[in-house]
Amino acid sequence: MQPGHPQYPPMPPPGQGGGAVPYGARPQPVAYPAPQPAPQRTHRPRARVRWVATVPPGAAPRPRPARSQPYTGPPRYPVIPRWGFPNLVWRSPTAVPGTASGGPQPMQRLVLIARNVSAVLWILAALALIAACAEVWRYVLLVQSRNSALSSDVVAMSDVLVLIASMLTFVMAAFGFAGTVWWLFVARTAAAEESGAAPARPSWQVFVGTIAPGPNLVLAGPILAELEHAVLRKPVAERPRPSRLVLTWWGAWVGNGLLLLLMVLWRTRDGVQAQADGVLLNAVVDLSAVLLTVLTALVVGRFTRLLAPIGALSPRQRPRVLSVSGAPEPVRQERPVTATR
Repeated sequence: MQPGHPQYPPMPPPGQGGGAVPYGARPQPVAYPAPQPAPQRTHRPRARVRWVATVPPGAAPRPRPARSQPYTGPPRYPVIPRWGFPNLVWRSPTAVPGTASGGPQPMQRLVLIARNVSAVLWILAALALIAACAEVWRYVLLVQSRNSALSSDVVAMSDVLVLIASMLTFVMAAFGFAGTVWWLFVARTAAAEESGAAPARPSWQVFVGTIAPGPNLVLAGPILAELEHAVLRKPVAERPRPSRLVLTWWGAWVGNGLLLLLMVLWRTRDGVQAQADGVLLNAVVDLSAVLLTVLTALVVGRFTRLLAPIGALSPRQRPRVLSVSGAPEPVRQERPVTATR
């Protein structure tokens, strides 16, 4: 029986009032006990148990101690690693598009233009020297033709050399002149930014003083002297005093201009002797062009290095520590006894 259900008395055995009841007789009532209330269950809180599985001691293998490997040098990779910090120690400043410094600064433009202009000027000097040698060779052939006949191949070769050298010199002179004028304007802007003072002359006067034939022979020297004054960070109220390099350049500039004018006027003369003298005059003009070009390259390089001393024209000009003399010996701490190296 299940708890909570009424219990009935067991059936009496036969002969003890529990047998068959005769027909017509009333059965006697049976007294049943009163039902007992079901016992109430008491709920006890179960304790929460957390099972943790651990490896028994001695079951896992012991880790082997790492062996110290001998030093074999820095790591080597088959390709350039894609990780790590970039090498930006000596990187030249650049302009980032889309930011406040989207346009190149005058100092950056000056360094770039000076590098290109210097290359063009040195090439122009080499071509002008070749043209001068070709003119001297032609003059020597003219002198030899007075007493003996010349080979047609030699004369043709001399003419071709003079023509090619003259054309290349003229083209490179145009590029060199334009690049130098551009460098002059950028250098004036960079010097004004560096010194914090406005340029001594307006831009239109500088343009006329460098482009217009005639006035450029007179104004080119003062313009370059004013630029040197600003590059050297001298006081604005002080009068510019050109250096020896600027004075030499100005003399070469005026001399080359006068020789060009003389050559143009000389070509108007007739006669064999005038033509021979014209060949010699062409050689002198080419040599003066070589001198002027070399001085211009030196001026451009010097002014650019004064404005941008680090990385002005070439990465080789960046400062390096080669040796240290007179410095005290560094204090070294004693190595601990437990140190491995």
